[in-house]
Parts: sequence; structure tokens; C-alpha cells
Amino acid sequence: MSRVDRREFMAGLAALPVVAAGAGALLASPAFAQAAGAYNTRPLKPVGEVPVVGMGSAQVFSNPTTEEQLAPLRATLARFAELGGKVIDTAPSYGRAEEVIGTLVAQLGMRDKLYFATKVGANNLDEGKAQIERSFANLKTDKIELMAVHNLRDVDNHLPYLRELQAAGRIGAVGVTTSSDQQYEAFAALMERTPLDCIQVDYALDNRNAAQRILPLAQEKGIPVMVNLPFGRNRLFQATAGKPLPHWAAEIGATSWAQVFLKYITSHPSRPIPIPGTDQVRYAEDNLGAARGRLPDAALRTRMEQFIDGL
Repeated sequence: MSRVDRREFMAGLAALPVVAAGAGALLASPAFAQAAGAYNTRPLKPVGEVPVVGMGSAQVFSNPTTEEQLAPLRATLARFAELGGKVIDTAPSYGRAEEVIGTLVAQLGMRDKLYFATKVGANNLDEGKAQIERSFANLKTDKIELMAVHNLRDVDNHLPYLRELQAAGRIGAVGVTTSSDQQYEAFAALMERTPLDCIQVDYALDNRNAAQRILPLAQEKGIPVMVNLPFGRNRLFQATAGKPLPHWAAEIGATSWAQVFLKYITSHPSRPIPIPGTDQVRYAEDNLGAARGRLPDAALRTRMEQFIDGL
């Protein structure tokens, strides 16, 4: 199958039927997003409860240079905040994403409405300290809600320094991230021996390896989880391209494939927060729609897995 990204996928959805009575429109309209009820939430240090779907910036915010490119990102951030979205994830390695987010959020005057999560991924502590200071400058903020060690890079040196910054009140929470199951053994060992305020891991309906050890361990230890690559690097959109929603999507109020994929994640017992890359208003509305309403139970989660595995 040729590569299908979300833009192509969403453009074709309007022509497809929904195989479910009462499933409603495929895209979450502004009216739907505002009227469909309260968000499902989970607690994150240092702010308390946040909606269970956040927003990622890798690639989609990496290198805009013109107002034509910046305008949809500004509108997306504004709509995300207007709808009550909180968590925005970024990193120094995501091109200009930190700088773009910091600039646009400052222009919009909504810093107090958002939860900034970024990372340190330098090779050593001296480089890490410099990278962290650039993150503060790029994000145009004097406090960052969550700072995580990116992909365990020099984690034994960076974590203690992040705790120092937390004690000084410059960051609110400390975590670690990975997007590779090759790191899971070391990741789990770190979770066992080190107190963490949050972790971030790759997990999707077609990429369930984290559910074997990482997610249960996070649940056991009460560590909040963010999920990167929730659409499996667009594999899930490729697999379902041209297919109507199954009838069971209506059981959980899912009106798009993206909502199906996100609700699968948020229904895991560890209550993860997926952070899908989001660069259009309609994606922000659609994604946040997955933070409302019923979630799949264990039986439906199994059916969802069987459905995807059978494609």
C-alpha cells in the first residue's frame, strides 16, 4: 500500500459511510467538541487534572518559516486551548518546534492555559544544562511543567540535575522517555529504582509491546504515562484507509478512526495520555473529541486488537 498520511486519510473520510446507527458525523465539529460533555482526565504534576489527550509537535512544528506556514499552527494552538486542551509535548530535537510553540503561545497570550512538556537529550551534563536553558528561552517561559530525559540519554547525570531544577521551582515534574522497545529493559529497570513523576513511551493499537511490562509497571507504581506515536507512525491510517468505522465504534462514541485509535490508548488501565502530532484545527477538535465519553472495556479492547491484527 502506498503511504497514506492523516491529511489524505481525513480528506477522503467524508465520502465514507459509518457502519453504525447514530454514529454521527465523522469529523468532530466545533459544536460537538464544545457540547459533548466533560473531558476524561488524569492527574499530572504540578497542575492536577488534565484532559487525557494532549498534543505533539514532532515534525508538524519543526520548521515553519513563513506566515502562511505559521498561521495554521497558531490557529491550532488557539483552538486547542479554547477547547480546554492542556498538554503540549515538544523537544529540542524537533527542529524549531520549541521556538515556534513559545513564540505562538506568547503571541496568543495563553501561556497560563497550557502544560509544557519538553526534554533534555544531550550527550553529557554540560551540554544538557545548555540545552535546558535554550528550552526555557525558546519556550519563552520561566517555568516548564515537565522536563524529561529524552530516550534515556545520559540519564544517570541528567535526572539528578532535573531534580535540582525541580527543587528550585523551575520545572514542575521530572520524567524519562523512549520510543523504542529496544530500550524497554533499561527503561523498566530505571522505573524500578528511581522515583519518576511521569514517563513517555511508544504505544498504539498496532504497537502493543509497552503493555507487556512498561505500562503495568507504571500502573503499579502510580507513574503517569504519556504516549508518543499513538497512530503508529501513520501505519494505522494506512491500514484503515477506505474502510468505514466498525459498528462497535458507536459504542464508545468514536466518530473517526483517530478517535478509535486514541480511545484504545486512553482505556488502558494505566490511563495514558496520547500526544498525537497536531497541526490543523480540525485535528485538534477531532483528537480532543476522543477525550470525552465512554471508553472501551477489556472485551472491546480485545475486539479492537483483533480487528487491526486482521487487516
